[in-house]
Amino acid sequence: MITGAQIRMARGFLKWSVKDLKEAAAVGEMTIKRMEAQDDLPNALGPNIQAVKQALDLALKKAGAELVPEDNNGGAGVRLVKK
Repeated sequence: MITGAQIRMARGFLKWSVKDLKEAAAVGEMTIKRMEAQDDLPNALGPNIQAVKQALDLALKKAGAELVPEDNNGGAGVRLVKK
């Protein structure tokens, strides 16, 4: 799963606009804005959440980063990948 805060963080890391993510994920701009308005689980349909997550996963991987799920060690986020 992905959170609205992670979507904002990932876009910031990638230096992507909402339009960039909209095009990469093939979802509406208002959908992305609504998803980002929540810090926790986004307010959107499952397929739209999955499309945004897949687009960000792919772009972050190319950029040397990844989404990090929330666990006992801390909150969800985005981090650089060690090479």
